Amino acid sequence: MTGIRLTAPAPGWAIDADVVVVGSGVAGLTTALRCAAAGLDTVVVTKARLDDGSTRWAQGGIAAALGEGDTPEQHLDDTLVAGAGLCDEEAVRTLVTEGPDAVRRLITTGATFDTTDSGDIALTREGGHHRRRIAHAGGDATGAEISRALVEAVRSAALHTIENALVLDLLTDAEGRTAGVSLHVMGEGQHDGVGAVRAPSVVLATGGMGQVFSATTNPSVSTGDGVALALRAGAEVSDLEFVQFHPTVLFLGADSEGQQPLVSEAVRGEGAHLVDATGTRFMLGQHELAELAPRDIVAKAITRRMHEHGTEHMYLDARHFGAQMWEQRFPTILAACRAHGIDPVTEPIPVAPAAHYASGGIRTDLRGRTTVPGLYACGEVACTGVHGANRLASNSLLEGLVFAERIAADIAETRPPRTEPAESTGGEPVALLAPETRTAIQRIMTRGAGVLRSAASLDAAAEELEALHRSAAADVDAADPKDAVPGVDAWEVTNLLLVSRVLVAAAREREETRGCHWREDRPDRDDAHWRRHLVVRIAADRTPVVHRTETAAFPPVRAAD
Repeated sequence: MTGIRLTAPAPGWAIDADVVVVGSGVAGLTTALRCAAAGLDTVVVTKARLDDGSTRWAQGGIAAALGEGDTPEQHLDDTLVAGAGLCDEEAVRTLVTEGPDAVRRLITTGATFDTTDSGDIALTREGGHHRRRIAHAGGDATGAEISRALVEAVRSAALHTIENALVLDLLTDAEGRTAGVSLHVMGEGQHDGVGAVRAPSVVLATGGMGQVFSATTNPSVSTGDGVALALRAGAEVSDLEFVQFHPTVLFLGADSEGQQPLVSEAVRGEGAHLVDATGTRFMLGQHELAELAPRDIVAKAITRRMHEHGTEHMYLDARHFGAQMWEQRFPTILAACRAHGIDPVTEPIPVAPAAHYASGGIRTDLRGRTTVPGLYACGEVACTGVHGANRLASNSLLEGLVFAERIAADIAETRPPRTEPAESTGGEPVALLAPETRTAIQRIMTRGAGVLRSAASLDAAAEELEALHRSAAADVDAADPKDAVPGVDAWEVTNLLLVSRVLVAAAREREETRGCHWREDRPDRDDAHWRRHLVVRIAADRTPVVHRTETAAFPPVRAAD
């Protein structure tokens, strides 16, 4: 345990439970429903409303070997290729083998997927898949339908939920085992101010950290809170340098910041072409799957073409779909484009890569257990070994489903006893940053650790981030401190800084190009030295400590309790 914690008031109220699940996407709500069904007293904590996480924004669908002629083995092969040598094969095999039945259970929970005329689940293709295996709903509103079904199930089951609540830190007992979380409930919540949910099992399903970059497909709540909490609690994270940049995000201008509209890979799966300003298809000849190559390859190709032409975006041309197909298959994307003055029926869509998905995260085993006893992680916040150096399209929702069920089964089997949280003995809490620092961090990360990286850009980013860290710490010690007042904005930006420092530390260490980690100064993949995982923890002096594994095998998390 590090003893490191955020500066925050002591909890003024507390409730007790067997399990607290932090997050309300597919991973969190599936875990909560399964835990409750097993008779565990379960509390769901979520940062905004129950349906405000990243799951709701997922357009393309959920990948599983459901189609005629498709097999889990073929799904495994495509996943391993996309992961560029760093997937854990046992984790992938678990995903693809248990995935089809997990999707069927999701359907029995209430999710309705699009079907063919014969009543079978309609399947499409996305990048890196050699078969049609992407189930979708509402054309391009898969995440919204899954979120709707799970939220309705949670409400029907009358689970205890705390909305509008930012989780702060992990509570532990005298033995260092998980004993709950502290959290701050914002204005519309069920409690006022800082409190605690005391529980022997904590499941982090807090989603991604796309808000560390200026432009991202992630919602504003995706500030890396789960990864930051886990690091402060002493947990290890892995492969954080592998941030996937989605190739086709609607380009709204070079100065556009915050959440950007996604143009799903399924548009390319249905036959859209990537072209430059002259109308030339530039993915032909670059990969056997052309526009449907794995995302890292397409994002790099777009970025290279932009550099060659001195432009800030490329185009996605799907005019040949016609109005009817756009309206029926991609109504959400069509509406988003038209809201920004672009009509895909009559003109190509300007697109550019933007931060999309964290392939790495809190290191777990196949039961979702982290290196802190009693702390679990699931979904995008976790690193199960499934994604390797680059996530295969639409494997994320499936990972959330499969590993949520495994976590719930493990908690139901072990049923650890409730213990009392120990008093914190970690010395001075973390100095908070002023909320306005958020934009500075995002610009540092976009400039230095974005799609294209180098030793020079990463060194500069590390230096600027450390300067922000030192400045905040020095201000606490000043005779007339001006440190930020504890509150949601200050806690979020402090989490962003910690996650950014760790991401950059890992990216500086990996001196090669692999998957979605692209080093222009180290353009080749180097299996002899770098087909390894990078594991990072935070030392007691609050500096990132990076460890390279001895082999490509995903290291064991810990011996069973």
